[in-house]
Amino acid sequence: MNDKNRQNTATEKEAEKQTKRVAARSAKECAYLSAFVALLIVAQLVFSFLPGVEIVTVSFVTYSLTMGARRGTVAATAFSLLRQLVFGFFPTVLVLYLIYFNLLALCFGGIGLKWKAGVKTLPWLVVIACACTVCFTLIDNVLTPLWYGYSAKATRAYFFASLPFMIPQVICTAVSVIVLLFPLSRVFSYVKKQLF
Repeated sequence: MNDKNRQNTATEKEAEKQTKRVAARSAKECAYLSAFVALLIVAQLVFSFLPGVEIVTVSFVTYSLTMGARRGTVAATAFSLLRQLVFGFFPTVLVLYLIYFNLLALCFGGIGLKWKAGVKTLPWLVVIACACTVCFTLIDNVLTPLWYGYSAKATRAYFFASLPFMIPQVICTAVSVIVLLFPLSRVFSYVKKQLF
């Protein structure tokens, strides 16, 4: 009976240690996620003065590739909600960001299961990121006219007015993915190792 009590005590202590490890990992993960989202909001604020320049897409692409779709979508949702505090609440922007960045995180999180960021995969990752940037504008071109009840003529005008903004964003996405994918991948890989 005495040996059985010792085994139960040892099992309880091991379970307690495991619970503490999980709690510590969860706290670290929350801290890293919070820092990532805060940096994204600051980066978006800083670059908001330069039309067509943004690094949020490359950040989510790399984060989701490295950390996975689940963490990417949590970050995308947190970013979409919290950025409203800095830039003001606009329902169409909130819905657009929730749809787009969650789909972007799912897309690149899924890609990250099959491909790693490397020289061979870089051209494909750039093309996919640029296609996603085009989708951002197209989603906005559907969402905004529907939300505000634009006429067919106003919807067409809104679409053509968005093209001069979309083209620099696509170029910026291509350049930023080419330049920042590998450095950001190393940073996020280091963070992932710290978590596990």
